[in-house]
Formats: sequence, C-alpha cells, structure tokens
Amino acid sequence: MAKFTTSDGLELFYTDEGDGLPLLCLPGLTRTTEDFQYVTPHLPPCRLIKLDYRGRGQSDFDPDWQNYTLPVEVRDVMELMDHLSLSSVAILGTSRGGLNAMGLAAAAPDRLIGAALNDVGPELDPDGLAGIMVYLGRKPAARSHAEAAMALPYVLKGFEDVPPARWMQEARTHFVEGASGLDITYDPHLRDAVEAGGEVPDLWPFFDALAGKPLCLIRGAGSDLLSAETAQKMQTRRPDMIHAEVPKRGHVPFLDEPEAVAALRAWMEQLQ
Repeated sequence: MAKFTTSDGLELFYTDEGDGLPLLCLPGLTRTTEDFQYVTPHLPPCRLIKLDYRGRGQSDFDPDWQNYTLPVEVRDVMELMDHLSLSSVAILGTSRGGLNAMGLAAAAPDRLIGAALNDVGPELDPDGLAGIMVYLGRKPAARSHAEAAMALPYVLKGFEDVPPARWMQEARTHFVEGASGLDITYDPHLRDAVEAGGEVPDLWPFFDALAGKPLCLIRGAGSDLLSAETAQKMQTRRPDMIHAEVPKRGHVPFLDEPEAVAALRAWMEQLQ
C-alpha cells in the first residue's frame, strides 16, 4: 500500500502487488480499491494494481470539486503509470472505471493493452443514472452496518440470492460506522461535480477507441445502468468481445461469480 503525488499536489492511494502483466483495477463512481476484493483471489497471477480516485477512500479530497471529472481521473491514471514506470497497462474497470478505460484508449491508446468493462458501456440507461442520484453524496439513512446490510437487498435492483454475509461485507466496505451513524467513504462534493457535468456525451467514439485491443464485457442480467440492448450493440460492434451475462445480479456484479471469473480469465489469456 502506498501513495503518489499528482501534478496538482494531491496524494492518491494505490496498492501494487505481484509480478507479470500489469492489471490496473479502477473502481466505480463512489467506490474504492475494495471494489475488487472478491475477484482478487480468482485472477491468474499478474501485477495487480488498484487505485482510489481523488476524493475517494484513502486518497486526498480535492479542494476544487470541479476536478472530479473523467478527464482529470484519466490524467491521474497516467500519472500513476508514470510513477510506477509502466508504459502500458490492462484495465479492469467497474462502472466509472470502465468509462476511464475508454477515456484512456481515446487519449493515449498506446498506454492501454486491453480493457474489461464491468457493467458499463457507451450508453447509460437514464433510470440507472437517476437511481445513482438518489444516494450520491448523501449519508445513508441506516444508522449501523447491520441496518445497512438489511436494507441493501431492497435498495439495489436486480440482485437475487445474495447471502446476508455478503450484504454485511458490502455495508462494511462502503460505509463507515461512527457514533452518529453511517458515513460515506468519498467526498460529498462528488454530487456537485456530477450535477455540473450535464448530459452524458456520445461515448461511442470512446468505445471505438478500444478497437484492436482485447475487450471483455461483464453485465449484470438485472442491471439498470447497462441495458441488454446496449450490450448487444457493443457485441455487434466488436464481435470478438468476450461477453458474460451474470444472472441474479444488477449494477454491479461482484466479479467473483463463475460467469465473471471465466470471462476475465479468458480475457487475460488474450493479453499475454
């Protein structure tokens, strides 16, 4: 575990373990390196790198919330790569992380070996985006991890047959419990940045920037952010894309499901 300093002076947290193929794990919008705790034991041997974006987890909060944007995050990714003396990496990106992978492909294609997108694509369902805005930047109503664990199955759409122990682990991962209740693990001003961003631009050119690179898509069958129709468009555009549909999962799959693990392993074989 370590930190590096960005060009604008923030210290960002990352982990760097193992040897071989550099696989950079980029989390979801409000999430941290813990996004990948479940899949880590199932991945083939590699150099596994995980990053907390600015304003999330153990990284510094940015005094200017207007920097919580995809272009700045892509810049941070490249600066982390420079810090680690890595000319290129493969990216496993959950939701926001997948958008950043596409952003890197467009901005600096030589620095990306391939991408695995966890429940995200170049079209984002408005219903899913609206669902994110319900909780973004706000403390949960639950007062304890136990209360949150009980609420999560009802709050997160598309999930079925998830053991209570997993929901408890999720509650402990994404919320900090204190004397006054639960708190979030990211800067509340992230909401301001998302609201200021306006409408989502056309992301298909960013997806097309992945051309020629090993590509994997994992979709939760019950996802409210990535529709089945968009996933099919992506497959049509990239017939060679490895595509796994994870049953009984919404946005986002945990990535330790058999379908997800098999897809990631097949994708990583293409990266060698």
